[in-house]
Amino acid sequence: MTAYRPWGRATVSRGIVPLSLAALALSGCAIPRAAPPAMASAQAIPDQWVLAEPAGADIPLDRYWVLLNDPLVEEFVAQAQTSNLDLTQAVTRLRAARAGLRQARAARLPQITGSGGAGRDVGDFASNDVQFSAGADLAWEADVFGRLDASVDAARNDLQAAGYSVGDLERVIVAEVASQVVTARSLAAQLAIARETLGNQEDNLQIARWRNQAGLVDSLDVEQARTQRAQTAASIPLLEGDLVAVANAISTLIGEPPGRVYRALTEAPRAVPVPPTDVALSVPADMLRRRPDVSGAEARLAADLNRIGVARAQLYPLVRLSGTIGTSATDVGSLFDILTGNIFASLSQLIFDGGRARGQIESAEAIADGSLAAWRQSILVALEEVESAGVDLETSGTRVTALIEASDGAQNAAILARSQYQAGLIDFQTLLVTESQLLSTRTAEVNAKAGRALAFISLARALGGGWSVPDGAGLDDIAAKGPTK
Repeated sequence: MTAYRPWGRATVSRGIVPLSLAALALSGCAIPRAAPPAMASAQAIPDQWVLAEPAGADIPLDRYWVLLNDPLVEEFVAQAQTSNLDLTQAVTRLRAARAGLRQARAARLPQITGSGGAGRDVGDFASNDVQFSAGADLAWEADVFGRLDASVDAARNDLQAAGYSVGDLERVIVAEVASQVVTARSLAAQLAIARETLGNQEDNLQIARWRNQAGLVDSLDVEQARTQRAQTAASIPLLEGDLVAVANAISTLIGEPPGRVYRALTEAPRAVPVPPTDVALSVPADMLRRRPDVSGAEARLAADLNRIGVARAQLYPLVRLSGTIGTSATDVGSLFDILTGNIFASLSQLIFDGGRARGQIESAEAIADGSLAAWRQSILVALEEVESAGVDLETSGTRVTALIEASDGAQNAAILARSQYQAGLIDFQTLLVTESQLLSTRTAEVNAKAGRALAFISLARALGGGWSVPDGAGLDDIAAKGPTK
């Protein structure tokens, strides 16, 4: 290995002290960095809800789906939280962000590399001795202007954004699983209604045939009865196909192949879940702090603002410290008897690069401007979702009440119409209209009940419910902003 000057006090002090003093003098000239603005200054936020009714009962937003009182909702949500493959992918991105933060932090520390070797000269006059050598190199960047600090802060913000992304994906998947189960319950109920109606229409067809054979009515009644029955029969396969599709979608959401979910839905049918109808709404600002998508957008903005600082640091001087230490000997036993080395400090300054650094700064600023717009957009979307879902929950309850009354009236009218047709008091056209109204109102009632449950799920999701703070996401200091209420 190359011989080095002996390391001595005078050698070190004369080379390092002046530059160290210069670094200290420059340490107060760190690159300027901006933080995300206050939420209220970035985007106007109303003090209260304009359309949705804020009064109501508090609900456990972290487990709001248990209020639906459906065992399959609870089972499938729990499985999705642990087995959903989209969540698994998001967790891997969180791990990558955590590794990126470790890399950024490592850049603050010295880099030390070791080397060693053994060699022997060859030739007529070469010595037979084997020359052993060992050494180490050190390199360290003095973060005088905060470039490395900005990189670490950006990586930390990336980690927080990845953590919020996991939480937001969990929020969406939980709501999707609960909604799909509600939809499946609705389809199963509509299927039961269609099959029951088909049985009644088969009876009506038989009555029409008997009356036709007795000469009491012409064949028009028979043909109308056949048409009505066939139309209802044709709707059943469509509902069955829709139920299978929804069950298979749930299977994918919970990370398993199709089959078991469909059997669970059909072997133990239940009515459409009945949710709470009066849900308390926190003030908009508190809701926004619980939304992981809003917090994630803010974290991404913070990361991009820090990257502007990293880009600007290219215009500032770069201070580096490097050193080497080494030894060599003809036998291993005396290898470390004599050590030689040096230490070197350097200061470099960008003079001309054709505008590359300025271009990188402008690019980073443009990206940060886009992140600011995305953050503001996430705030508006959150406000929109709560307002819409709150009104939807209120109006769907009113609609259910009205359709229950309509269904009850249609049921009574159908019973009377059947008995009157059998007695010959009305024609088949009247019975046909009455039966159609009954099928329509019963189906509409089921759809309204499903819509009410879906509105509750949408509102709970919009309020920031259904997610938890992921482990190792750098969110421990803000865990209190989680989805519990």
